[in-house]
Amino acid sequence: PRGVLRQGRAFLDLFWDIAKPEQEVRLAATANLLRHLRDGGKDDELKYALKRLVEGLGATREAARPGFSLALAQVLQAFEEIPVFSVLEQIKEKHDLEKVKKKLVRNAAFGNFFGVMALFQSGRLVKDQKALLESIQLLQQLAHHQAHLRDLPSKTIVDILSEVPETVFEEVLFGILQADLTSAFKSPENLHLLLVGIQKFPGVLKPKKLKKLFGSPTIVNEENIPRLVELLQSAAKSEKKDKKLPSVGFDLLQVSLKEGAFELFWKEAVENGLFKEKSGPVSYMCYRLLGSALPLLSLDQLQMVLKGKVMQHYGEHVVTTQLPDRFKFAPEMEAYVDAFLNSCDDPERQLAVMIGFSTLTNQGYPVVPSIWRVVRHLQPVALQKYIDWLKDMFLRPDLDCCLDFSTNRQKQNQENVNIARHKIARLRKWIIHRLMSIIESPVKKEENLVMDISRFCFFHAFFETKKKTSQIPETNALISEPLDEQAHSLAANYFFGLLQTLNTLTVLGDTAEAAALREKHIHGVTADGKLWIFLLVEYANELLSSEKYVKAVKPFTKEQRDAWERTLQSVKNLQKKENKSDSAKIFAFQQLLLLMAIHLFKNPSETMDLLSDLLNCTERAFSKEPKKKKTENTEPGWVEVIVEILLSLLAQPSLLIRRISKSVFGRISPNLTKRGLQLILDVLDPYQDQDEESAVVVTEESDKKIKSAQDTDDEESEDSSDEGDTEEENDSGDEEKNEEVDEDFRSQLMNVLQAGNALQKGGDESDEELDDEAMMALDKNISALFAEQQKRIQAKKDERDRIRKEKILRRDFKIKVLDLIEVFLSKQPENPLVFDIIEPLLQVIEQCMSSDSDKQEVDFLQKTAHIFTNSLCRAKQYCKRVDALQDDLHTLVERLVKKACKHTDSSVALYYFSASLYLLKVLRGNVSDKSPTPPVSLPKKQTNTIPQACQLLSTGCLDVERVTSIYQQALTQFLTKRNSALTSSMFLDLFTRFPV
Repeated sequence: PRGVLRQGRAFLDLFWDIAKPEQEVRLAATANLLRHLRDGGKDDELKYALKRLVEGLGATREAARPGFSLALAQVLQAFEEIPVFSVLEQIKEKHDLEKVKKKLVRNAAFGNFFGVMALFQSGRLVKDQKALLESIQLLQQLAHHQAHLRDLPSKTIVDILSEVPETVFEEVLFGILQADLTSAFKSPENLHLLLVGIQKFPGVLKPKKLKKLFGSPTIVNEENIPRLVELLQSAAKSEKKDKKLPSVGFDLLQVSLKEGAFELFWKEAVENGLFKEKSGPVSYMCYRLLGSALPLLSLDQLQMVLKGKVMQHYGEHVVTTQLPDRFKFAPEMEAYVDAFLNSCDDPERQLAVMIGFSTLTNQGYPVVPSIWRVVRHLQPVALQKYIDWLKDMFLRPDLDCCLDFSTNRQKQNQENVNIARHKIARLRKWIIHRLMSIIESPVKKEENLVMDISRFCFFHAFFETKKKTSQIPETNALISEPLDEQAHSLAANYFFGLLQTLNTLTVLGDTAEAAALREKHIHGVTADGKLWIFLLVEYANELLSSEKYVKAVKPFTKEQRDAWERTLQSVKNLQKKENKSDSAKIFAFQQLLLLMAIHLFKNPSETMDLLSDLLNCTERAFSKEPKKKKTENTEPGWVEVIVEILLSLLAQPSLLIRRISKSVFGRISPNLTKRGLQLILDVLDPYQDQDEESAVVVTEESDKKIKSAQDTDDEESEDSSDEGDTEEENDSGDEEKNEEVDEDFRSQLMNVLQAGNALQKGGDESDEELDDEAMMALDKNISALFAEQQKRIQAKKDERDRIRKEKILRRDFKIKVLDLIEVFLSKQPENPLVFDIIEPLLQVIEQCMSSDSDKQEVDFLQKTAHIFTNSLCRAKQYCKRVDALQDDLHTLVERLVKKACKHTDSSVALYYFSASLYLLKVLRGNVSDKSPTPPVSLPKKQTNTIPQACQLLSTGCLDVERVTSIYQQALTQFLTKRNSALTSSMFLDLFTRFPV
């Protein structure tokens, strides 16, 4: 209308925005249109808007159609005076399928469809029976245009039915839908319509009515099963791209339960019907049916389903789709189980599902991961029963209750020797890790449950039952299949992993004491403050004292038992001490003693020496004898001994030992001496790498580290072995090149040939032929010579390989030792010993910058640089007692700046320069005894302003003239030397932070 056009472009542009592809723009334009129509209140604008919106329903652009449909729905909802039927007539007239040209049929079909969608979304269609009737008829007509609309009209009819009251369905819609309901078994869409009708309108679609429609009072019966299978297969294939369960499948599942025919449906339609056609979409639909059915089934039905063919097929799918490019259904199934356990309040049904999936095994090993996170939703009763079941299966493995299978490859490769024992070993390996991971999971658990699992793992790792006793519950359960050495070893390895979990476990329980400990972020203790590892050591001592009832897998020698007793006595003595000032030190020694004691069960011979040193060190650390003055020849103090012990422990391939060592070092760090710190810095010193003692510290553990790495990560070991093979090939290639120019070998070979008369002394070939005996002797001498040469080549290659591995292990050890430096800097930033760390770290950075660039070296460099920058230079706290160190610190500043100037690498020079700025901060922040002027701090508002006179005077212990001279020389070099490693950013940082 001309009146609308005269108003300007603002109103008309809204319709252009509604057709835009961006959803935000479309939504904003719809909101603005509604606001404009409400505020304007003009009939001609409303009529024009309806006309434009109806026209837009059949737009060519796909993004425009839903935009106009939503806008029309919003307008109809806002202006209830507009008759719905008149809008429907307008839609049918504008997008008439009979009058439209052939090439525009697609647009017209979409126009009608989105028009009905708009009426339905407005919420007014169900209230207008005439419009509702004609809309359903229009959708039935649109269902014939499957090439364009596919099953969208049928799905929309189902959606409308779900909103319609039963009386309206019976009086208005049943008549026009009767033909579709009668032909329910001809297409998945019609079957879905019938299933929704049965569930939504049970009073209308009674069994008698169903019998009149298609001759059967029920949907799920033996007669209908073949047709239902065909329809489900068709639905699965048509919706395979959606990767979800077809609606008709879920509704059929619900109707089968309603009719009491679920068992028939599952066994005949799903297991014996759908699985006959081996196709991906159909299999995935069966898995989704299984997952969707879990919340709907009774306990008996759950047990039937979880022991059926669908579960076995799912297990085979999980095992055979390990490759990265294969579709994996396992995450989707985990989501189904997770949702079921979260919503289910019946412990028995929860337990049935957990046991069902835990007994789905591939040659004894369950297909679900041992760290399956769904246990977090188990109720306490179900969790306890599940743990009891796991323990019972470990002790008395029942392979008959497992739904076990083997892949085709496994069937071809398997040997008939000890298959049952192989399966039991695999099942026990999974169970022991499953028990351990329950402690790690966020499921609500009590301390008794954690201790019960820990005792179980420890007992079966290191002990065996001789006779039952009520004092030790673990002896009451007899084992049907005795544990072999491999099973004990496996349990022992998992037990030490469990110790690591217990060491980092938050305090459990709802008591006030537990809450207070959690607020302090204390880990590894019970609610009453006892260490978990202490409780396990107590339990171990109880077992060792009960020789009548239990026996150790590897009994202690008299020397080891004495060390054990001495350790426990030492721990008891420490617990009696009530000196609060030494509480951290006491706790640290307790933790270390207990760790060493428990390690006696794993590596008794290697632990004995460390434990003996630790016990002696403990006695010295807490002795009441007066401290003697130290001389150069006195024996090391307890701190130095404990540092040496911690360094020895860090060389072992155990994450638990590494973390406890860091924790212990953090607690004794206030007592650290200069000699103790120097022991740590000597390990990092790049110039002491060739020292024999340094090499020995790491090499002792080399075999174990390599073996441990192989055990923990097979893939990494395979990768590293591949790399090793490549290097060996390269090495052998180098040897072949060297062999060509090996003059010693050449001269030896010439001598052999001349001795056998194969060559004349002049080097020319001999004209005389050798007899057979001479040829045999010559061959023997030559082969012996080549064999000896090959041995020399192999020896050189082995030596190079040994040196390379030793270098890797030494560097790995240094990376671990850096943890101690980081702990010290974070716990003791105000300790004067921090200044002794600066130059050693800079030496490491400088050496790494100029050495190999392999990954391990880069990791070492990055970690050192991170600690140096963040824990040292940027530390907010620093030493406040430097009055006696003023001259030394000024000398160090001068030395650092000079080294920065001499360097050719700007990145290294930056670290030296940053260290000098850190020392300036320390010197300026300290008050000299000679200086009467205290440092003056500025208000926050003035921090970005020009320094005031009072701030300029706040120089602390800083010798301004000396420092100014140092940096003046550096600035002169930067401005005059072309290739200076110094940069402008260094001096900008200096002038910004220290305007003095």
